[in-house]
Amino acid sequence: MKIKCVLVDDEPLAIKVLRNYFANFSEFEVIATFNNSLEGLDFINNNAVDAVFLDINMPMMTGFELISLMENKPKVVITTAFREFAAESYDLEVLDYLVKPIPLPRFIKCINRITTEFSLKNNLKIEPLRVDSHIFIKVDKKMVKINIDEILFIEGMKEYIKVVTIDKTYITHKSLTSLSEELPSELFIRIHKSYTIAIDKVKFIEGNRIQIHSYAIPIGRNYSKDVKSRILE
Repeated sequence: MKIKCVLVDDEPLAIKVLRNYFANFSEFEVIATFNNSLEGLDFINNNAVDAVFLDINMPMMTGFELISLMENKPKVVITTAFREFAAESYDLEVLDYLVKPIPLPRFIKCINRITTEFSLKNNLKIEPLRVDSHIFIKVDKKMVKINIDEILFIEGMKEYIKVVTIDKTYITHKSLTSLSEELPSELFIRIHKSYTIAIDKVKFIEGNRIQIHSYAIPIGRNYSKDVKSRILE
């Protein structure tokens, strides 16, 4: 049983990128694509669709308006170049929010979420897709390979981030959000506006701090609930 997807975006290139991504994953089938939001809505309301990948800013009808008019609610993933609509999108219970250009590792995290939802709904067991075992970051004009299982945590420092591994620390010019999105969500969690940590490296939690090796890392108030549900349960 394949997971049936529809892509709605007024930019043909954006649809092409997603189609190329989906071509690598046999569990998914793109059954239709639309540059016109009205045509997309008509198809979604008259066909069996499991997931919709949807742009926000489109002529005739915005992505948010399209969501409100869906009769049979498939899982919705927002694909947009704008971060500022994220809060509004989650009020509409979208499954995920992807910011263009969409890195492949971030796309894989998204479709793993869809796979999990689809498996639970249909009482199936579908193995999650694996992501690369390493990442590359730019350090002193060199692209340095870092094994994901060696990362302890990542700290955001304004325009730079610090990647702390078991035996070394790297500093690179990149945002914490951007690098966090490249890491597998089942292995890493954002616990503070300035920190993303490796879940399996946690020694203990005491108060509002997490101990990883010799580092005591603060838990942000807005992240506390998610941290407890992901790590303690």
